[in-house]
Amino acid sequence: MTTSTLAATATGAIPPRAISVLMCEPRYFEVSYAINPWMDPSTGASSELAVEQWRTLVDVYRTLGFDVDLIEPIPGLPDMVYAANGAFTLDGIAYGASFTHPQRQPESAAYLRRLEELGFDCREPHFVNEGEGDILVVDDVLLAGHGFRTDPRAHQELRDIFGREVVSLRLVDPRYYHLDTAMSVVAHSVAFLPDAFDGPSQAEIRRRFPDAIEVGADEAGVLGLNSFGDGSSIVLTDRAPRFAAALEAAGHTVVGVALPELLKGGGSVKCCTLELRR
Repeated sequence: MTTSTLAATATGAIPPRAISVLMCEPRYFEVSYAINPWMDPSTGASSELAVEQWRTLVDVYRTLGFDVDLIEPIPGLPDMVYAANGAFTLDGIAYGASFTHPQRQPESAAYLRRLEELGFDCREPHFVNEGEGDILVVDDVLLAGHGFRTDPRAHQELRDIFGREVVSLRLVDPRYYHLDTAMSVVAHSVAFLPDAFDGPSQAEIRRRFPDAIEVGADEAGVLGLNSFGDGSSIVLTDRAPRFAAALEAAGHTVVGVALPELLKGGGSVKCCTLELRR
């Protein structure tokens, strides 16, 4: 399904529960350095195109009934558009990010300031973590990635702050450097790329989620798993048709969007979206 058919098909799929997200316009987006395998400064990137594509995503969210809050972009921080990495929120608490790479480290304070303005109880991290990029919520369980960006010691910090079960999952393919590039939350289950995880993590995912959708490397390779939704409607790249068909077969409304400019920085739908859980 494309954004052009959203209005005609999603009328009955407006989520029954409120969804709030924080997003950042890619006003200063560029690919001027490489901190993941997707980034190639020699290819260049257009902030104008990135803003246009991002605005389409915002419009989709608002049509679905999501509440969209914004954080002001800061010159010199081109990756601020990937808001999911800026923090993790749950139960009115915001657990701040601590970025691995120095290019992104100034984002941490900016995101915590904005979350404090929005009423969150903000907690400074003691260990390197990249926010919701490496933390997904399925019911009462936190799935937490490590291997490339997040220090696994941050997982204990999550347990201490939120009092929830935390399941550690190890990523082994550098193309999938964050958990949300290799796994999607699908209502009470997940979709994932098996080869992005080590053997014990694959076994744990299958044990916990016997109905998990396994996505192939070709569609994961366009960040098809970097999706976001409310459990009923799911928004993802328009370049993963088989994954979209599997979601539709499971009863979900699927909305495809095109974000090729933002893909140049190693992000797609979910990377641009920090959920605000109050």
